[in-house]
Amino acid sequence: MKKVLVTGGTGLVGKALEAVIKEQSPEDEQWFFAGSKDADLTNLAATQALFAREKPTHVIHLAAMVGGLFHNMNNNLDFLRKNLLINDNVLQTAYEQGCVKVVSCLSTCIFPDKTSYPIDETMVHNGPPHPSNYGYSYAKRLIDVQNHAYHDKDGRLFTSVIPCNIFGPHDNFKPQVSHVIPGMIYRMHQLVTEKTDVPERDKVFTVFGSGMPLRQFVYSLDLAELMIWVLRNYESVEPIILSADEVQEVTIFEVAQAVAKAFNFNGKLVCDTSKSDGQYKKTASNAKLRSLLPDYAFTDFETAINASVKWYKENYDQARK
Repeated sequence: MKKVLVTGGTGLVGKALEAVIKEQSPEDEQWFFAGSKDADLTNLAATQALFAREKPTHVIHLAAMVGGLFHNMNNNLDFLRKNLLINDNVLQTAYEQGCVKVVSCLSTCIFPDKTSYPIDETMVHNGPPHPSNYGYSYAKRLIDVQNHAYHDKDGRLFTSVIPCNIFGPHDNFKPQVSHVIPGMIYRMHQLVTEKTDVPERDKVFTVFGSGMPLRQFVYSLDLAELMIWVLRNYESVEPIILSADEVQEVTIFEVAQAVAKAFNFNGKLVCDTSKSDGQYKKTASNAKLRSLLPDYAFTDFETAINASVKWYKENYDQARK
C-alpha cells in the first residue's frame, strides 16, 4: 500500500489532486493532503512530526511561498529564505524517513532570463533567472540540485516536475499576491458586480502591462492528472516539463478577452503600459512529456477559463481573496 503525503495539499494544485484522486479512488494508495494547519514546514521539528504521524512512502511536494509578478518583485528575500527552509525540511525528512519517491513542483519561471526558445529540462541552470523573481527561482532550482545529490548518495528517486502557469478552482485570488488569471478574474468580478450608474458597455477593464507577453497555461485538473502519472510511472531524477503544447500559447490580452467572455463582459479592455510586463515569453517544450504520453489531451483554454470563473462565482464567499 502506497501512502502518499501531499504538502501544500489545500492549495490550487493540492485541491486538484484531491479531486482527481477522489474520482479515481485507487485501492492501492492512501492519500493525505497536508495544509498549513497540519504543519509549519519552515520548522524542522513540525515537518518531522508530520512525517512521523503520516508515515508516507511517497511525497508530492507542493508547499511553497508563491505569488505573482509584483509580489515577487517586492519580496525576493522572503521568497528565497522561506522556500529554502521548506524544501530542505521536506526533502531531508523524506530522505531520513525512507520515502521511496518524492515529486517536487518547480516552475517555468525559474529558467534563465536570457535563453533560446523553446526552453527544455536541460536548460534550468544555464544562467541567472529573471531579476523580478530571483529569490523564488534560486530556491526552486536548488530542489533539482538536492534531488540529484540524494540520487548520487543513495540512489533515491527524488524528482521534479516543471509546470507552466497554473490556474483553476481554489486558486489564490488576492489582488496583491495573485497570478495573472486569478487576478483578472477577481478584478473582472468586482467590475461587473459593482453598483454604479455607468452602463456596462462604458466600463473599462484594465490589463496590466502591454498585453503582448506570451504565456503557456495549464489547467490545474490537467496538471493533477499528469503529476499522478509522474508519481506512478516516471522513473527519472531529471525534471520533466508538464506544459500544454507550444501552439496553445496565448498573449496576456487574449487571456483578458477569455476572462471577459466568461463573464459576458461587454465593456472595454484597455492596456496600462505603465505597469511591468515581466518576461516577454518563456515558451517551454513538452517534447519529453509527449514522448512518454503522446495522446494526453489538455483541456481547451476557454473551457478551463469558463470552469474557473464558474467556480469563483459559485464559491465567492470561500475563495481566497
